[in-house]
Amino acid sequence: MDHRRELIERSIAFLDEVKNRTAGKELEDWLNGTHGPHSELYRHLARLIKRGVEEGWAANIEVDGPNYRRSLIAPPSAETRYFSITAVYMDSQARFRGQYHAHPYGEINLVAPVDREAQLAGPSGWQGPGWTAPAPGSHHYPEVRGGALIALFYLPAGRISYDVTAPRVD
Repeated sequence: MDHRRELIERSIAFLDEVKNRTAGKELEDWLNGTHGPHSELYRHLARLIKRGVEEGWAANIEVDGPNYRRSLIAPPSAETRYFSITAVYMDSQARFRGQYHAHPYGEINLVAPVDREAQLAGPSGWQGPGWTAPAPGSHHYPEVRGGALIALFYLPAGRISYDVTAPRVD
């Protein structure tokens, strides 16, 4: 089995566990407690998504240059429990903001740092290795600092909206 297919298969088993849960603080805490960085699930998925970036099948489409890339790994389907599976690669020592977007049905992110100090901004603050789970209706700029990381994210029904307007900062 190739690594892309292995990632999808391992994700399906994970999605069976979370398919009836709602993204938000409670799920985020459960994920970090149950499937945190020292768990077999986290280590396996993180290894596979890093391999996908190295092999060129994950996070291979530039959004804003080579340091901000994204790609769809699997669309929502019965097989994926109607979640999409996507990867984003972000690399910046200084705080960097990606594309503003909304999560109509929430989002589940596995944060896999490539560089040891890399972190992703989540609803509970900055997250190194582990999980974030923005709630349904949430909206934000994806932000990274401290180096390169990959976020492997699962979207219920594949729903993400890039046609929302960021709040004005005066």
